[in-house]
Amino acid sequence: MDQTLSQSLISPHWPAPKNVHAYQTTRLGGVSAAPYGSMNVGDHVSDNPLSVVRNRQLLNQLVPTEPVWMTQVHGTHAIDAATSRCIEKADASFTTQANVVCAAMTADCLPVLLCDNAGTAVAAIHAGWRGLCHGVIESTVNEMPVACNQLMAWLGPAIGPSAFEVGSDVREAFVKQDSQASLAFEPKGAKWLADLYMLAKLRLNACGVNAIYGGSIDENYCTYTDEDRFFSYRRDHVTGRMASLIWLTAE
Repeated sequence: MDQTLSQSLISPHWPAPKNVHAYQTTRLGGVSAAPYGSMNVGDHVSDNPLSVVRNRQLLNQLVPTEPVWMTQVHGTHAIDAATSRCIEKADASFTTQANVVCAAMTADCLPVLLCDNAGTAVAAIHAGWRGLCHGVIESTVNEMPVACNQLMAWLGPAIGPSAFEVGSDVREAFVKQDSQASLAFEPKGAKWLADLYMLAKLRLNACGVNAIYGGSIDENYCTYTDEDRFFSYRRDHVTGRMASLIWLTAE
């Protein structure tokens, strides 16, 4: 494995069972040229296709099988990664089978990884504000064949609450569903600053998932402000995508 890639990976800090494995890539350690430099795994962003293939080959050295890539559409559909068709339109995948790798791609949207306390099920979620508002977390939790209160979540790098500027329509969409969501918005002139992490935690808590890790200011995971480590669509517009990966191994 390329040393730069291995050193740049983020390993979730959470008390997952030993047979649960997860990694978050950054923008470092790949072969793509600017503005996709360098570890772009997105094949839909107009990067050189050969560079994307090579980056995914590098990534494959980390995992037992090829990750189950999705065509992400900012929706709520969650697929069973073990039985999915090729590149399904979905924004979350889950599995109970060993060595099946769930993957979500992001570049400001929030990646959410899930596993249960017994190490029998895992999931990867792409949670942009639309998917988050419309219920992608709830949809995924409901699909997983484990009790909600046995799940834990890890929130990965996303655009932070000091950078994610949205209109009143976004705030109203969340508050209409849950009045507590108003706590996740701070006024900024005619706009609002939105806290994706808080919004995700509210949704997870409402599902019965209370063990939540990552995503705090202490983790310094803001994709928008950390240009050296992370891709950011809002900052750069033309840019790459990072991967959040999770899988089970047999005991």
